[in-house]
Amino acid sequence: MLREGYTTGSCAAAACLAVALWKTTGECPARVCIDTPIGKTLQLDVVRLENMRCGVVKDAGDDPDVTDKCMVVADVTIWKNEGDIIFHRGEGVGVVAAKGLKVSVGEPAINPVPRMMIEKELRKVIGNKGADVTISIPHGEEIAKKTFNPRLGIVGGLSILGTTGIVRPMSDEAVKESLALELHMHKESGKKSVALVPGNTGEKALKKLFPKVDCIVHMSNYVGFMMDTAIEYGFKNILIFGQTGKLVKLAADIMNTHSHIADARNEVICTHAALMGARIDILRQLYECKTTQASIEIINSCGMSGVWQSIIEKAKDNCEKRVLKKAEIGLIFVDDKHNVLAMTKNAESILEGFFYE
Repeated sequence: MLREGYTTGSCAAAACLAVALWKTTGECPARVCIDTPIGKTLQLDVVRLENMRCGVVKDAGDDPDVTDKCMVVADVTIWKNEGDIIFHRGEGVGVVAAKGLKVSVGEPAINPVPRMMIEKELRKVIGNKGADVTISIPHGEEIAKKTFNPRLGIVGGLSILGTTGIVRPMSDEAVKESLALELHMHKESGKKSVALVPGNTGEKALKKLFPKVDCIVHMSNYVGFMMDTAIEYGFKNILIFGQTGKLVKLAADIMNTHSHIADARNEVICTHAALMGARIDILRQLYECKTTQASIEIINSCGMSGVWQSIIEKAKDNCEKRVLKKAEIGLIFVDDKHNVLAMTKNAESILEGFFYE
């Protein structure tokens, strides 16, 4: 069983509690207990730092989190009078620079739930007194380059995150939340057309082929989820762009393209090749292919490029059924060198829609 960890939000709350206890009792605790939003109590070790600041080292458990082992540092100034908890960003914590996020533009990238956790722990010690809270993460600006933050309009460092206080290994929900957040940002800017790509490679290829497409969002493997979310946010035109190896699965109504979920690439290609009259020996070769690129070479050598058009139109039909035809959906397949293999008949009109928004 994979081991759970705890979020940067939990680290920040624990560090703030430790500083408050140090400043009110005169002793820095070696360990503190905090409550998480899901009712689980965490006992976290405290690192005593100079100038009465405290740090807590994040443990992401068995999750491959880039922030694992980073230290979240808190500096708390307690007021004499009653007042609010005011949040500030220190070294390595980002600032929100784009609309559509859970925190206002110009604010430190400390999400609402971590703010609530910090305030809850501080109120146990300081009561109704006001306080200034500064959160820092040494080397956070460099680590942030490996996260979604640059795409989400968070600059200068990491975000203090966590809705449960707990890191669950390989959490699909955490990835989906980040992907949907970027989609929400574009919605807030008034966009009605969006291009969904699997990742950075797809984005670079799309920008090279169609430079005027300016609303591009990563979908990873979650094609169905991102289409659903785009519909929820009111997008009217959805372009799905990427390498054939992943997107061919949509023709089999597989809406999560991760290889661990399902893989029917060869079956899809063989079916459509057979429908177009491919010989049995060609079908056997296609069925034995280890990669989609190998299938592309066989089909192209046989002069049967129409197979890709047949597959992409079936994929389009499945996508439209998924969203109950609440949006216009077009697809573009490219090969490993980013040459266009096939475009749905409506893809050009969807591309034109980006130019006029």
